[in-house]
Amino acid sequence: MQDRTTDPLIDVSQLTVGMFIHLDLGWMSHPFPLSSFKIASSDQLLILRRLGLTQVRWSPAKSDLSLPPAPAAEAPAATSAAAEPGPGPSPEEIAREAHRQALLAQREALRLCEAQYGEAAAGFRVVMDAVPTDPHRARAEAEALTAALLDKMLVEGDLNMRLLNEAAGDRSTAHALNVCIIALLLGRAFGLSRDEMMDLGVGSLLHDVGKLEVAARLRHRDESFTAAETQAYQQHVAKGVAIGQNMGLAPAPLLIIAQHHEHADGSGFPQRINMDRMSTGARIVALVNRFDGLCNPLISSKAMTPHEALSLMFAQGRNRFDATMLNAFIRMMGVYPPGSTVQLTDDRYALVVSVNSARPLKPRVMVHDPKIHQDDALVLNLEDMPDLGIRRSLKPQQLPRAALEYLNPRARIAYFFDAVNTAPGELVT
Repeated sequence: MQDRTTDPLIDVSQLTVGMFIHLDLGWMSHPFPLSSFKIASSDQLLILRRLGLTQVRWSPAKSDLSLPPAPAAEAPAATSAAAEPGPGPSPEEIAREAHRQALLAQREALRLCEAQYGEAAAGFRVVMDAVPTDPHRARAEAEALTAALLDKMLVEGDLNMRLLNEAAGDRSTAHALNVCIIALLLGRAFGLSRDEMMDLGVGSLLHDVGKLEVAARLRHRDESFTAAETQAYQQHVAKGVAIGQNMGLAPAPLLIIAQHHEHADGSGFPQRINMDRMSTGARIVALVNRFDGLCNPLISSKAMTPHEALSLMFAQGRNRFDATMLNAFIRMMGVYPPGSTVQLTDDRYALVVSVNSARPLKPRVMVHDPKIHQDDALVLNLEDMPDLGIRRSLKPQQLPRAALEYLNPRARIAYFFDAVNTAPGELVT
């Protein structure tokens, strides 16, 4: 990886559109999608000048500081013998160029999403590392991470729920981020206020913080646990509340930690309270926590596809969850959530890579096409294809070997959000 500390410094007052800069504030301290990007507009310049920085690092080699175009008078005069324009591109050439442009845009959007996930994962690890030694700083870092997510999420237009190619970090980091991201998206769908979203984000990030004080082998519930081991596992809730109080968390995040294993019918733990006594944030997190636990269990061979997990929660767990929230959750995730392997109505196999909650039956899918190399596989938006749809959901092992190797569904599913109506900055590669 390139050492960016050698990049020259420049005064913020001298920044111009086209410069590729690196912010040393950290992802949680600014509203941009990434900490390293090319300045694309005067609006971004204004935001940069309001951050309170005097200097930033920049990369001349990655910058685009083209000279202004030459005046028209300097252009060579046209001659009367100018050649006739040649024939235009063929339909095949137009189609190839359109595919190339779509593929570049697709890869750029995915790289942006994965880079943001990586920065969020790093921010979460900072939070957890600080919990034992500096709990108040850990709370401040958790609040900063939540605020950063909201700054990047509370934009106009639609958000896609996006499947990522690689989950960043360990299982506990991936689980915390999955639960936080999906909970915030569900809170956004319910129109929660900024303050309510902050409480939801902090509580969902820290819902399992009590596991820091539980033996590693008991942090994930197992059917083989003895009664004593089950009780030790369930203690992570009370331990989490105590840690949260030591961190100085507000009442709403503490309730999420305290109630994230409660059920609407009173069959949960540790207090066996019903839905009427659960907070709104706790009802959201209990739902999302269950979903991610089904998709990403400790033993990967027991993992359900996202479609299977939603079907099970709807069929067998309706009494466990707030019915209104469960229905809204299914609408948001789509009938075929990202990560689902499916067969299309034209018999081709595909992997769902993103879904817009406004169009749950028409997700974006990567299609197995042996005529196109896997690296160039284009994602199809089924919303734009009225004659093509999904016939059925399949387990990955039900796919033919060639389709399974091509689509390469992940053993661990990681989600992030993709702001489809915003223009991201250029990525550092």
